[in-house]
Amino acid sequence: MLNHPTHDRLITLGLSGMAKAFEEQRLSPDLGALTFEERVGIMVDREAADRDNKRLAARLKFAALRQAACVEDIDLRTPRGIDRALLARLIAGDWIDQHQNCLIIGPCGVGKSWLACALGNKACRDGRLVLYQRVPRLFEALALARGDGRHARLLKNIARTDLLILDDWGLSVLTQNQRIDLLEILEDRNGRGSTIVTSQVPVTLWTDVIGDPTLADACLDRLVHNAHRLDLTGDSMRRIRGKRDLDAAQAN
Repeated sequence: MLNHPTHDRLITLGLSGMAKAFEEQRLSPDLGALTFEERVGIMVDREAADRDNKRLAARLKFAALRQAACVEDIDLRTPRGIDRALLARLIAGDWIDQHQNCLIIGPCGVGKSWLACALGNKACRDGRLVLYQRVPRLFEALALARGDGRHARLLKNIARTDLLILDDWGLSVLTQNQRIDLLEILEDRNGRGSTIVTSQVPVTLWTDVIGDPTLADACLDRLVHNAHRLDLTGDSMRRIRGKRDLDAAQAN
């Protein structure tokens, strides 16, 4: 069957959503009972939804979230010390508009990265620009960028995000260049963007992780003082899920 010329013209104009809706209407006799305005409205709504979906897909691709997590799937049954009222505020996202930060602290496996990615996914769905970075790899990328002339551009790309997720903070003491890079990132975001940090290290020891008291004070002043805190406790979620899966398999 040959395409209708109107369908082809809509594709040429970049109105792929309207083109799909037009073709569906043309092939569906049930839609003949609708008024002209209703049929045009359906086409416009389809185009708007199609564009929204494409923009969301682009934001999720840019964010490069480590885990496919979403806030609707957060496990609140397992005791982890999650403050439900605070979690609800973080999900709502007003703190991002106010350029506040979020610190998620707890032992290995308790679900820090997963929660951070879930909040990042929600921010993407709310139309915000998000970027996920594991701290060790971020510093590696910045070191390489310093050597080939991309350093300033990489920092600029990080600065323009609404929400930056820094995962696995505090695994090793920073070098001098890493301290300076961290300060530049936090200074660029101070009052302009929000940052989520996940770490196994208590905040009281972050000065030791940064390694230089003066730079540590400058970094933590920009990061910690306006930050919401999720202090997680409990057993490893990987171990808990593994046991649940095993019990379910044995039950079957």
